Amino acid sequence: MQLPALKVALLRRIRWLALSKWLAVLVLPALVVATRPWARMFPLMMVCAVFLGLVLFVALRAWETSLRRQFIRESTFPRFLGAKLRAQFPQLQPRDVELVLHGLRQFFMAHLRSQRQFVAMPSVVVDAAWHEFILHTRAYEAWCNAAFGKLLHHTPAEVLGRDPKRNDGLRRTWFWACKEESIDPRKPTRLPLLFALDKKFAIPGGFSYLPDCSDINRQAGSDSYCGSSFGGGDGGGASGDADGFGGCDASSDGGDGGGDGGGCGGGGD
Repeated sequence: MQLPALKVALLRRIRWLALSKWLAVLVLPALVVATRPWARMFPLMMVCAVFLGLVLFVALRAWETSLRRQFIRESTFPRFLGAKLRAQFPQLQPRDVELVLHGLRQFFMAHLRSQRQFVAMPSVVVDAAWHEFILHTRAYEAWCNAAFGKLLHHTPAEVLGRDPKRNDGLRRTWFWACKEESIDPRKPTRLPLLFALDKKFAIPGGFSYLPDCSDINRQAGSDSYCGSSFGGGDGGGASGDADGFGGCDASSDGGDGGGDGGGCGGGGD
């Protein structure tokens, strides 16, 4: 099945870079061996070849990752996803569906930017879009190969709980979703879109994220979680700014198309 609005040139560059970064590590040392330099020069030339190969590997991998980010941001999702979402959630208007799919892009970006580590899904409505996409296996596999280089397996939407691995995955999602919208994950002034959608569209069984930590303390019997609950995790080791984030203070209208509130996370309604 062909991907909709596929950017063939972009995909070719991604595939070429995915291969050439490994060739760079192997070809330069092989050239040194093939040229058969003087015995006394061989160790030095081999060290230089390996070093240059590693430099090229890092540079080509960075270029490849940049193109994969571009693909996630700009590629078109299959049209059937919108119809499937509106059938499952009749309250969604066409513009609402676009916001949900933007939230799905934000989740995919969190996975890529965390160096393809496990990330947990914090939204019921975005999870529904993801699940519908997966059901069309060939299109989803082709999309994942372009975006990540391998298949991203589905995990259900969830909030912080007792499983440390899943908690770390949710913290990575929070961290990179905030970074995608230039929000400080330690002191957020609003929610990233991915964490705001369930509450915004009143999704049955969805996860609610509150704008002020003090609101949680004032609500007797509340099962909500504060944004500071995301502290102590990381963004996947890709940034020194990723450790121990959390906290929340003010609220404002969400940016990037629909977040409503600040940086406090909540449990299901």
